[in-house]
Amino acid sequence: MQVSTMAAGLIGSEIIKIGNEVNDMIRKGEQICNLTIGDFDPAIFPIPAELGAEITRAYEAGHTNYPPANGMGELRQAAAQFLQERLQLTYSPNDLLVAGGSRPLIYATYRALVDPGDRVVFPVPSWNNNHYCHLSGAEPVMVATRAENNFMPTAADVAPHLTGATLLALCSPLNPTGTVFAKADLEAICDLVLAENQRRGPDEKPLYILYDQIYWLLTFGDTQHFDPVNLRPALRPYVVYIDGISKCLAATGVRVGYAFGPSAVIDKMKAILGHVGAWAPKAEQVAVAHYLPQQPAVDAFMDQFRQHIQQSLVALYTGLKQLQQEGYAVDAVVPMGAIYLTAKLDVLGKTTPAGQRLATTKDLTSYLISEARLAVVPFSAFGSADTEPWFRMSVGGASLESIEAALPRLRAALDALR
Repeated sequence: MQVSTMAAGLIGSEIIKIGNEVNDMIRKGEQICNLTIGDFDPAIFPIPAELGAEITRAYEAGHTNYPPANGMGELRQAAAQFLQERLQLTYSPNDLLVAGGSRPLIYATYRALVDPGDRVVFPVPSWNNNHYCHLSGAEPVMVATRAENNFMPTAADVAPHLTGATLLALCSPLNPTGTVFAKADLEAICDLVLAENQRRGPDEKPLYILYDQIYWLLTFGDTQHFDPVNLRPALRPYVVYIDGISKCLAATGVRVGYAFGPSAVIDKMKAILGHVGAWAPKAEQVAVAHYLPQQPAVDAFMDQFRQHIQQSLVALYTGLKQLQQEGYAVDAVVPMGAIYLTAKLDVLGKTTPAGQRLATTKDLTSYLISEARLAVVPFSAFGSADTEPWFRMSVGGASLESIEAALPRLRAALDALR
């Protein structure tokens, strides 16, 4: 069967592949600590009770027909107010676009801004930008980041690649690392984008920023979230934000995301998704519109949820650092936000008890699943080389007890290597 060149070259998600394999093992009765998918087990992390009640009421009220293609007006108004009150980002409801989670919105951003052959700059590791480049025919420009800067890109990292580029794709808190932009680093990158756009002639396409902040409500301790337009208001015509409730409300299956940005771009994104039909269900939109203005309820949920997530991340981090202190070749980055821990398992080149040499992080991933009953995702799934010994550990699908029980199994699996 002949398919399009795009479809023929499309690679499936390695994260989903690993997660599906692990879930099949779990369904067969195997006890595995699953730290793969960036999702939530509702038995451990349920959505807010008030939001659940609003969804039920919306269905009972008969909100089962098509919503407006750009999102319910009531929801766009509520989201715009939420952004203004909590982030001091003032956007008209007409400059918001609602969709079924953040993925269609990212896709629409690429399709609205990027022509085949255009250059898209993004750091690695990062989530799915390589696939969106493939879908849009863009030329990916992957910028390597460093552990010493928590895998966040710096101005020095991206500066050589911005001339002639169409899009700079950024995310903070970052999937897969759980780290965030320092204010000075993001300011310096913003200044580069402003300078590049000032350099371009009136007939040249601008350099845009896609800013994915879907995890911004999930930051820990003294960590602060920063965004381009607040830091540099002159960037407002060039920044498309990706946001929504999927992660901050443990509501990945509720499928309500929203993008906002310059009117001309958002209007084209509306047209694209209007043809795709990627809207969020109407009842869920009505429910979120009623829930977001309930500030005490939102704050109470977020306080508890944030503490719960941080507890699991700290347990992982503490366990890995303890192993490091005992001489094991492991490390971890302090969790700053999102639901992810960055872990280093520097044992490539060693041999398993079965005689297999661990040549790549995929080999190590398989070994950990079978021997430690611990499932993680290598950074190679996010664009890094398959010999870089870094991994994402996602805590949304595992209980604290499961995480704590997995650490001794990890120790034993490491001990067994030669």
